[in-house]
Amino acid sequence: MLPIHWSTVRLFLHVLAATVWVGGQLTLAGLVPGLRAISPDAPRTVARRFNQIAWPAFAVLVLTGVWNITATHATFHGTYGVTLMVKLAVVAASGLSALLHARSPSKAGLAAWGAVGGLTALAALFFGIVLAGS
Repeated sequence: MLPIHWSTVRLFLHVLAATVWVGGQLTLAGLVPGLRAISPDAPRTVARRFNQIAWPAFAVLVLTGVWNITATHATFHGTYGVTLMVKLAVVAASGLSALLHARSPSKAGLAAWGAVGGLTALAALFFGIVLAGS
C-alpha cells in the first residue's frame, strides 16, 4: 500500500468539502422543480437542511485552502499567483453569493444569486484543478 501523508489528508478533506459544496448546489438546483411540485415550501425546507451541511463544508474548504497555500509554499507571483488570486476571488464570490441567495426575500433574487453561486462554485473548482495540475 502507498504511504498516507498529511498532504493526502489535506487534499482529501479539501476535495470532500468541495464535493459537498459544489455537488450539493448542483443537486439541489436539479431537485427544486420536483420539490415545488410536492409543496411550495419544500425547496426552502430542503435548502435550510442543506445549509446545515454546506456551510460547514465551505468552512472546511477555506481552512484546507489556507492549509494548502501554506503547506505548498504557494507563490503569489507569476502565472501561478494570478491563477491563485483568481481562485481566491471566485471562492469569496461563491460564499458571498450563496449567503445572498440564502437571505434573498424575492424569487428573482433567489434565482439570480443561486445562479451566481453555482457558477462561482464551479469556477472555484475549475481553478483548483488548474492549480493542482501545475
